[in-house]
Formats: sequence, structure tokens, C-alpha cells
Amino acid sequence: MRPLRYVALGDSLTEGVGDPVGSGWRGWAALLAGGLSEPSAEFTNLAVSGAQTRDVLESQLPAALELRPDVASVLVGVNDTLRSTFDIEKIAQRLDKVYESFTRQGTAVLTACLPDPGTMLGLPGVLGNPLARRQRAVNTVVHTLSERYGAVHLHAVDDPWIMDRAMWSSDRLHPGERGHRQIALRFHAMLRHRGIATHLAPAAEPEYPPPTRSASLLWLATAGTAWVIRRCNDLLPQLVRLAAVEMRHRAKGTSDRLDVRAAHSVSRALAALSAPEWTGVPEHRRVPERDGLPGVPEQQRRVVDAKALPEHLTLPEGLSVPVPGQRPVPTPQPEPEAA
Repeated sequence: MRPLRYVALGDSLTEGVGDPVGSGWRGWAALLAGGLSEPSAEFTNLAVSGAQTRDVLESQLPAALELRPDVASVLVGVNDTLRSTFDIEKIAQRLDKVYESFTRQGTAVLTACLPDPGTMLGLPGVLGNPLARRQRAVNTVVHTLSERYGAVHLHAVDDPWIMDRAMWSSDRLHPGERGHRQIALRFHAMLRHRGIATHLAPAAEPEYPPPTRSASLLWLATAGTAWVIRRCNDLLPQLVRLAAVEMRHRAKGTSDRLDVRAAHSVSRALAALSAPEWTGVPEHRRVPERDGLPGVPEQQRRVVDAKALPEHLTLPEGLSVPVPGQRPVPTPQPEPEAA
């Protein structure tokens, strides 16, 4: 009997940025792989820093399908929100194709909702709101498609640990080792509940001391600065325009229009998706709802015009796009057990 196969797709988060080991990155996916099975799972990390949903669909997915994995994680979308080419309809179409391809092959898919970069960087509202609105749109699509395909879904965006500064690296955009371990622990708990993860969960406490202040400053002055320059060349002109629109609507007291427009865009994106050629999701691929496991916290749920969606694709009960300024209070969740 061959070992369990796990393939990770995504961007810098899954590549492991923020969790340095030796001359490279380790990250949550590698930590999770170590606790999936005994003997050790065959682990392949295809994630690349800066990847968008298009890169996952066109480059990473074909390579992953050839490996015929038992488990595949797909955490992507934040980089899409940081680009001037942001298009929620195309993002929904790409993710739908990726999730469907794995599900048709019998692969258990891991997904997650993530916090927006504006919140993590502490940007002022006029700059942060447009990014937050985009990330909420991506999260709603991920929520809905995860429900459609019975994915193992981690609603990380409102976990209390997300706002703990000690969990994040010096760039404030990627988890440090402690944060990567939290992601791995939570996915491990859900996979264990499904009977897929059979080995010991990764430890919650870091194995290595955190980078020194001088090392963090050196990283920010080199790789970090290069990252900022790349993003500024692409995103900054549009972000300035979005900020101007935000300020204009604030002055008129019509900011709600931006939220309604975003909600309608998500509804149209989901309504445009075609029904899968096969019917239903196999029972062994469905993830049971229970406290601390997949599901959407009640505080996060808002009303969206579900009538715009076709019968084959509906939002999970009560789910929609949250309104900026009404950030839900995180639902306390039990800490996963550590080895």
C-alpha cells in the first residue's frame, strides 16, 4: 500500500515564508505533512511566492493532478486582491475549476479564508477598506465553493490567534513559525476528524527561536523592500484611485453603495458558474459541521440575494459578504491538541 500523498498549491503563505529553516522556508504545509500518516506522507509543495489564482490553475494544478494526491491544499487569492487586474468573476471561475478537478479525482481538498492585507498592515480605512472589500469577496467565493465540493475548510480569518502579533513575522503579512504551526494544527484536527490524518499533530510551540530584530530589519531592507516596490508599481496607482472613490462616498454618506456593489459582484460571479457534470459530493468527502471545525461563525453571516444564484449553486446557510465597519467578533474555538 503506497504512502499517503499530499500536494500543496498556493502562494507565499503555503511556500512557507515567515518560517525559515536552514537556507529555505518550511511552513504550515510541511508541518502538516509530517503528521498525516506513518510512514510519512509523500509531500510535494508546488506553491510559489506571488502566485495568483491564474497561476494555480494554469501551472500548479496540472502538475498536482499528475501526482494523483490523496490530499491537496489550495490557499490562494490574497495576491489577486493586491493587483490592478482584480476580477472576482475570473477568480471564482478559476477556483471552481481547481476544486472540481481535485474532487473528480477523489482528492480531499483543503481551503481557507484569510485576513485581508490592509488589516494586517494596519492601513487607514480609506486605503484598507478597498482591500478588505476584495478579500471578503474572495472569502465568500471560497466559502461557497468549499461547501459545494465538500472541502476541508478552515475559517481562519476570525480565529482569535490571527490578531496576535506574536503569531506573525516581521513583515506583518506572513505568519512566523508559531503562526504556521497554528494553521497546521487546525488542519490536522479537521483531517483527523475525517480519519485522514492518523499520525501525531505537529507541536504548537516553535522549534527555533524567533529571528532577531537585526535579522528582521535586514530581511525588510532586502527582500521586503523588493516586494513593496513590485506591489507599488502594480497596485499603488489603482489603490490611490480606489481611495479617492472611498473618500468621495464617505463625504456623500453613500459608502454603503460600495458594499452593495461588491455583494452584487460576488453574486454574479457565483451565478455565472455552471453546474458540475457529475452530481453531488461523495459522502466520504463531506466534512461534518461541529464546533471548532468547518463552518461559518454566525457573527460572520449576512444576507445576500441568493435568488441570483442558480439551483445547483447556493451560498451556505446565512453566508454573504460582510459589511466593512461591522467586523464580527471572533467565535471562541477550542485549541487543537498538540503532540
